[in-house]
Amino acid sequence: MKPSTDLERASARAAANAGSPATDTLTVVIAAARGSASQLARLLPDLHGVLDRLGLPREVIVVAEGSQEDLVAAAADAGARLLVQDVRGYGAALQRGFAEAQGEFILTMDADLWHPSSFVETLWSHRANADVVIASRYVPGGGAAMSPVRRAASRALNAFFSIGLDLPIRDLSSGFRLYRTAALRGQNITAVDFDILQQTLVQAYAEGWRVREIPFVYASRGASGWTVRGVRVALAWLRQFGALWLLRNSILAADYDSRAHDSRIPLQRYWQRQRRRHITELIAGCGPVLDIGCGSSRIIGDLPPRSVAADVLLRKLRYGRRFNRWVIQASGFAIPFADASFPCVLCSQVIEHVPKSSPILDELCRVLEPGGRLVLGTPDYAKWQWVTIEKLYGLVPGGYADEHISHYTRDELVEIMAARGLLLEAERYILQGELILAFRKRR
Repeated sequence: MKPSTDLERASARAAANAGSPATDTLTVVIAAARGSASQLARLLPDLHGVLDRLGLPREVIVVAEGSQEDLVAAAADAGARLLVQDVRGYGAALQRGFAEAQGEFILTMDADLWHPSSFVETLWSHRANADVVIASRYVPGGGAAMSPVRRAASRALNAFFSIGLDLPIRDLSSGFRLYRTAALRGQNITAVDFDILQQTLVQAYAEGWRVREIPFVYASRGASGWTVRGVRVALAWLRQFGALWLLRNSILAADYDSRAHDSRIPLQRYWQRQRRRHITELIAGCGPVLDIGCGSSRIIGDLPPRSVAADVLLRKLRYGRRFNRWVIQASGFAIPFADASFPCVLCSQVIEHVPKSSPILDELCRVLEPGGRLVLGTPDYAKWQWVTIEKLYGLVPGGYADEHISHYTRDELVEIMAARGLLLEAERYILQGELILAFRKRR
């Protein structure tokens, strides 16, 4: 069967030349403004030269508003595919390119020569340790050769979003990026203007994809029309901020648990750190741990060697890769390990989220070795302190107290676990609200 697309044909040629199967493929998406044909005619040959040196199977897509004969000619002469966007706007151009992209990676750049082709090789070299690589002006080693007013406005806007969304990213407005295509697939991209840069980045980060900034010195080729564009950028960003704030503060965000450890809210920060301290003390010396419902907690990094962290949410596990422990996608209702597989099992802040009729407690006991320790954490609904805290927490935007569908008490859990052959060894409380119990399984 013959290759059916330009990218497949390029991949086949690269494989033939290399004598082995090609692995990584690249789609370059270039948003071309009106009047950029002469710049595109200079950019594309340089870009192909860089990609030829890298031996990359690729396709180059140029997206423009309306059919422009000069752009058609420039793209055709350089072996690029020209697409006409249906909706006006920078974001609409990128969306059109993303929808057509066939590569395993997508590189975005502008046609105005502000993004030099020579830097593509640097971005490409970091693809193995990040899923979104940003050519960043605002990390050490980066820079921006532009007017003081423009630079100050750009830095202020980026700082506002970085701090307001609690993101460890300094340059959210750089459009010179390398995406792993999987980090874009499935995103609900609605932005049609410059705010697509923030939307795609924050949504990827919330899904647990790794983001890395690489120092890049941006050299403006002129500020013509920047004032109008700058106002458009700012307005588009502000329209997007509210939705992104809700996403960043949702329990579903990949880094929710880890981020709470350093929360700006003193009570939340104290609570998370106390939980971590109690649990690490209770699992110490027990051997490898199976952590069911691990989320993205810092506790993952505290697990002993040969431990396994499991969660049903893939985004949490993507984030959890940074802790250098085995992570698997699995449900506590059907744990994919044999009986008596672990000397220690941990399940913190999970059982209150599932029905009492679920098999989770039986599964936790099943995979625990005889003589092993089970550490179980959940709110104690017999304590007025927790009941009060939960009511107050329900008033906080993004609070999820209503997701606690099963209410346990200390005495109830002790009785339930005793019936399964587990005896209480230790108990801890956080502000007399959250209960952490350690049980020993009878031999």
